[in-house]
Amino acid sequence: MPLKRPLALALILLALPLAAQQPTAQDIMARVAANQDATEAARLHYVYIQHAHVRSLKGHTVRCEETTDTRITPTATGSDQQLIKLDGRLLHKGQYITYTHLPTIAETGHPSPNTDDINIDNDDETDRDIVEHMRHNLTNDKSKDGISARLFPLTSKSQAGYIFQLLGRAPLNGHDTFHLTFHPKDTSDQSNYGWKGDAWIDTATFQPVLVRTAMARNIPFAVRTLLGTSLPGLGFSVTYAPQPDGVWFPITFGTEFKMHILFFFNREIIIDAHNLDFEKTHVTSQIHPAAESVP
Repeated sequence: MPLKRPLALALILLALPLAAQQPTAQDIMARVAANQDATEAARLHYVYIQHAHVRSLKGHTVRCEETTDTRITPTATGSDQQLIKLDGRLLHKGQYITYTHLPTIAETGHPSPNTDDINIDNDDETDRDIVEHMRHNLTNDKSKDGISARLFPLTSKSQAGYIFQLLGRAPLNGHDTFHLTFHPKDTSDQSNYGWKGDAWIDTATFQPVLVRTAMARNIPFAVRTLLGTSLPGLGFSVTYAPQPDGVWFPITFGTEFKMHILFFFNREIIIDAHNLDFEKTHVTSQIHPAAESVP
């Protein structure tokens, strides 16, 4: 029996280094934030294609859908996006009209995609406005990775407004990951809805593998009652993977939610985007010595 105490002490001492190696949620997200800054700079050296499919449905009927291929070139402040292919169809008087270009100002009365508030009416063009509006604003918001930077609290600036909790570790998409949850710190600000959700972070690189978000709280009951406006199920999911040189990019982005606006306008919006065909650019420069002047 005298071995019991030394054995117990040995087990405790063995467990101490393991406990010390387990980082806190704050430690993990601080590493993630630092890596996001470095990754943002590294993404400047890539050009890639974003394949996106956006649909607007009323019940089970597709009102409008567009499939696009866009060449994305990251810049210092965001990205340049060149639409290289568009296949769309719009339901009009019971039949689908197909199109292969974005509508012009002459056709709609405003530039497209329309970045202003969408005016809801009974015109079929509203569905096309919504589809283009959603794709433009959720995949082209001063981001180098083809996804709106406002949707996921990964940078140090965004993390400042959130509380993170570490749930444990789990294998995911071939990676050993930390599983964390997050929600806004300030729940008293009724004008700020924010996001809540889950993040799975690679334990070796401290890069996100999967992030899922949902609205941290519902639109106030008074707004839903008086204006008939609601966005049930609004949330987003994005998966990440590394390129051969170790630079991580989002590779898939998706959302599916309903829009109930002004009592009479009801739609289901589905967005599915994939980043693919990554090409690393190589920019080199040479400094030539000035030619000596001949006396």
